Amino acid sequence: MRLGRTPRLAVAAALAAGLLSTFQAPASAVPVVAHYSSQVENDGADVYYPAGATGRLPVALLMQGAKVHRMYYAQYAEAIAAYGFIVVVPNHKRLVFFDQNYYPSQTMPAEAVDWMNDEDANAASPLAGKIDTDSLVLLGHSFGGAAALGVAEESCGIPFCTTLGYSRPAEVKAAALYGTNNKLPLFGTFAAMDNDIPVQLLQGTVDGAALPADAESSYGKLKNGPKQIVRIAGANHYGITNVQSPPGAEAETSTQTIGQADSIATTARWAALFLKAQLGDTAAAAYVYQTGDAADTGVTVTTQVS
Repeated sequence: MRLGRTPRLAVAAALAAGLLSTFQAPASAVPVVAHYSSQVENDGADVYYPAGATGRLPVALLMQGAKVHRMYYAQYAEAIAAYGFIVVVPNHKRLVFFDQNYYPSQTMPAEAVDWMNDEDANAASPLAGKIDTDSLVLLGHSFGGAAALGVAEESCGIPFCTTLGYSRPAEVKAAALYGTNNKLPLFGTFAAMDNDIPVQLLQGTVDGAALPADAESSYGKLKNGPKQIVRIAGANHYGITNVQSPPGAEAETSTQTIGQADSIATTARWAALFLKAQLGDTAAAAYVYQTGDAADTGVTVTTQVS
């Protein structure tokens, strides 16, 4: 799908404002994001990266929501990439409970690591020699975020992991997950999560599919810091997709009260800077841990650093 000019310009304007408020950089400093198609294991994938960036860049793997085609994350992926990431968005199609559809699994980070090494060594790739092959971070949405929680605590549970055990790749450094919780559907309870990597939960305050209260309970069950929950005022379950209730996905029942460009830009800013902070960026850490909550009137934030 080719994105229309108006949505792209709206997201770019919101992103520029976000970068300006974060680092006091001129809007002209917002990088152009390039895009190409690739293959991660058996999954077709879209790859977004800041054009003209120098040095090696970390990879952010976006694990999609259930039944949401990767093309509906284009604007979010572009916004994250503008902060200095190579964003990889595969279409991970598999059978879950008799339904063959887009369902992320915990195999995806290991597959992404293989892709990183192959792509970096591929002289024909736009990213040849530009990938930090030691640094992979996770972005997740809904079902994909729940799968990423299993990666974070290195545990295995159906339907996200279907093997007897799970070993997280050492390259995985942190996760920023939208519309995500670990509520057990049959029991309505929340299991403790002994996460070994930093986890950020990003939650729309009017999410009608993954309820805000469930995100709060899940945040409380994360045993280890750094951990953070960012509440985005007025955003619903599809606050990071190009459109509301993407075709083929489960429909949202709650109306978003902020613009789509705003919810994408706000979520991308907090997710990207949290992930950069875990990779050693001191300016990003200062924003997400010290100044950002007061500066950004569209969010409220709770953080545990250790």
